[in-house]
Amino acid sequence: MRLYREFTSQEAIDREYDAAAAVPQSAAIVARWTEASADVRARLACRLGLKYGPTRAEYLDLFPAGPGAPLHLFFHGGYWRRFSAREFSFVAEPLVREGVAVGVVNYALCPEVTIDEIVRQARAAVAWAFARGHELGVDPARLTVSGHSAGGHLVAMLAATDWPGDYDLPADLVKAGVAVSGLFDLRPFRWSYLQPALQLTCDQVARNSPIDQLPATSPPLSIVVGAHETAEFRRQSRDFHAARAARGLPGALLEIDGADHFTVLDAATDPASPLFARLLRLAREPQRALEDGVVAAGS
Repeated sequence: MRLYREFTSQEAIDREYDAAAAVPQSAAIVARWTEASADVRARLACRLGLKYGPTRAEYLDLFPAGPGAPLHLFFHGGYWRRFSAREFSFVAEPLVREGVAVGVVNYALCPEVTIDEIVRQARAAVAWAFARGHELGVDPARLTVSGHSAGGHLVAMLAATDWPGDYDLPADLVKAGVAVSGLFDLRPFRWSYLQPALQLTCDQVARNSPIDQLPATSPPLSIVVGAHETAEFRRQSRDFHAARAARGLPGALLEIDGADHFTVLDAATDPASPLFARLLRLAREPQRALEDGVVAAGS
């Protein structure tokens, strides 16, 4: 019996979607991120634990970059059931040094909440930051977002949000997004090792699979994946980009040479990386994102 696409067993699905198992050094990389994040919080000006919602998990850590700076919000990964904003403070430093304020967003985790609720919290964080931008000392008219892994999924869901209808906010409040190693079709996870934590239902999968929630209009979305990620991660990124392009939605597809599921985030935060240069350009001049097209691997 087929469970998902050509996959007939949980073991086969897990081989493609257990990102940590696919990268033997993943635990060491996460430990390095955690250490670097503590160092960044010690050295940079920051406003920790700014509450964007009523629960303990709903906060963001803001790293300012001067009055009126553009604001970039980052959503962490961990398959919706691991980590917090605090392991990812390190993403802020390269952008802050270039004059872009960064908010690293925290959210509640499965199984304490559902993916429905995590998506709601991500949207609430963006709405809160936009509405209070001037109080925070940033320019809310230049708000961009990015996320890694599960955070890439959240960025794609943000791009599909009906901001006027659901929040009474401008349709274009998010000017551009970058989804790094994202998950855009949640169907395989009901058959994976993640299901006991995620507890996905068919309805939740349908509501929260970005490839099934393509909007009529969307901010430009750069979809990034490492060339050394598993075949399914690469396929999901390619299929999602193709589905958006077929709807005429703006964006780019980037496969990063030499990068796996974890080192691709290092590329996104390396000031010498073309990927970081692209992220910085979008954060500074989000209107330039409309010029995006398909970008070759390694760009």
